[in-house]
Amino acid sequence: MTPQEETIVLEARDILGRYLSQNPVIGSWQALMDYCALTVRGPIERFHVLYLDRKNRIISDELLSTGTVDHVPVYPREVIKRALMLNASALILIHNHPSGDPEPSDADIAMTKEVQKACAALGLVLHDHIITGAGREVSLRGRGDLE
Repeated sequence: MTPQEETIVLEARDILGRYLSQNPVIGSWQALMDYCALTVRGPIERFHVLYLDRKNRIISDELLSTGTVDHVPVYPREVIKRALMLNASALILIHNHPSGDPEPSDADIAMTKEVQKACAALGLVLHDHIITGAGREVSLRGRGDLE
């Protein structure tokens, strides 16, 4: 990206952030995908969690970890700990694949299942894990990787 394009992307993120703080419900699949595409893509892997209340309104979008061009460390314990601190009822995991290919790795699927198991034990709901790539997003729930 050129410096000018990077500036435009940062401005778009700011506008989206202001919009969501005034209208915190992600009311459609497309709105969620647009949000993911604007906030999580980049040259290094980033792992975000959207913590939601009982009406699926965003309590917080937390950047829990940044990594390298092909790996980001994720600790299910930290994901759950933050959910409890925020009194969240549900969550959506989001991360990017800088390579552009949003297909999940075996490690992505295994980590997601660990988080789902921990959520179930504590009465939390894991709605989905979205992976963003170059121009498309993949839902692990949509692929059948979540129960």
